[in-house]
Amino acid sequence: MVNMHPQLQELKKLLHEIDDLGSAGSLLSWDQTTYMPPGGAAARGRQLATLTKLAHEKFTAPVIGKLLAAARAENEDEDALLRVTRRDYERAIKIPVAFAAQLSEHQSQTYELWTKARPANDFASVRPALEKTLDLSRQLADFFPGYNHIADPLIDAADYGMKAATIRQVFGELRAQLVPIVKAITAQPVADESCLRQHFPEAAQLAFGQLVIRQFGFDFQRGRQDKTHHPFMTKFSLGDVRITTRVKENDLGEALFSTLHEAGHALYEQGIDPGYEGTPLAGGTSAGVHESQSRTWENLVGRSRAFWEFFYPQLQATFPTQLKPVPLATFYRAINKVERSLIRTDADEVTYNLHVMLRFDFELQLLEGKLAVKDLPDAWHARYESDLGLRAPDDRDGVLQDVHWYGGIIGGVFQGYTLGNILSAQFFEAAPHDIAGGNFKALHDWLRENIYRHGRKFTADELLQRATGQPMTIEPYVRYLRKKYGELYRL
Repeated sequence: MVNMHPQLQELKKLLHEIDDLGSAGSLLSWDQTTYMPPGGAAARGRQLATLTKLAHEKFTAPVIGKLLAAARAENEDEDALLRVTRRDYERAIKIPVAFAAQLSEHQSQTYELWTKARPANDFASVRPALEKTLDLSRQLADFFPGYNHIADPLIDAADYGMKAATIRQVFGELRAQLVPIVKAITAQPVADESCLRQHFPEAAQLAFGQLVIRQFGFDFQRGRQDKTHHPFMTKFSLGDVRITTRVKENDLGEALFSTLHEAGHALYEQGIDPGYEGTPLAGGTSAGVHESQSRTWENLVGRSRAFWEFFYPQLQATFPTQLKPVPLATFYRAINKVERSLIRTDADEVTYNLHVMLRFDFELQLLEGKLAVKDLPDAWHARYESDLGLRAPDDRDGVLQDVHWYGGIIGGVFQGYTLGNILSAQFFEAAPHDIAGGNFKALHDWLRENIYRHGRKFTADELLQRATGQPMTIEPYVRYLRKKYGELYRL
């Protein structure tokens, strides 16, 4: 910072303080979802609201605007810092401090209600809170007048530059490609996955998953793994990036693939340029790009034949009684089984995006006022019957299955998952991805150089163009699905 413009130097000092407040809030949120005793819930919501209020007040203070106007950049990174901070500031000043605190406290309280409502199959107990979430989400959108669709400001916050109309178009094009593939595969006998449904002790499952992600490049000196209700990744600094998972001892895939998925998010954060620490540049550039990395390591790598040619003997050694009799071909087909299913997080690569698309549609309908929260469970069941030919036996595996609306907002929440799938294949085609022999270094190095280290320096569109030479297109993703599943199912 010796040669840095004095106003920029002062701005960075304030940004670090704001980031510290945000990180303290993230730590409290992580604790709430992992180890906090139930009795801490009421106070935790208040504590999070206080930190949110302090951080929002500090970031929207007039001094930040004055420093942004006066500061001068001496290099490309400083120019990016000013550009991204200015964009964040101009968005933040439109949101009243009291509203930001109210929303934070409500999200914390609603999350606690959801953790009890889902296992009890009790949508009614959380419905009033979800109705308030919808109201607050609409209020949040209305702080940004001039939108074409009420969801646009909410989508833009997660996937900068994206709008509801654009996503509808992309989803429509992808859906037209996916539906015939789903029909062709599901017309065949369902693959046998009984090898995954035996008893697999929790400790051994966690140890194997951690062995894999260490080989990916996850740094346990700068990260850790814990258990939670709904797996996620969080970051308190570039030196403290944490992942979570959940374990079912009668389902080998649950913990393993959520571990690979969240590790993909964490590799992104651990790979950001250390010089960006404590500033708005130190994060993923969009929900879609972030999700592209979790899907890369979970699916394009973790469900590939080359991956398991290396790791399957080690998995068999971990669970000899369960897997020694199971050939690799049987195991590989089981982890890539395509089946119409009820649970998004358990869905296979081919059907997964249909789950995302219906959630995205529900978000738009809720925000538009075309769907009431009280009617959401029935609408959910009807849409699943229409799109996937299935009906959940209850709300636990229906409208209560995803935490997102119960711990966040409604709008801009789900599109990143499918955008991430699309982008994962596009990045993967451009990267060196020969992972034979369990060698992930070339892939990890390319991703770190072309994606991770840049943080938010470039927008998603800019990053994609730089890394692949193309704008976003569904073609690589469709090619990937057709090739892999065409071979598996002889299409």
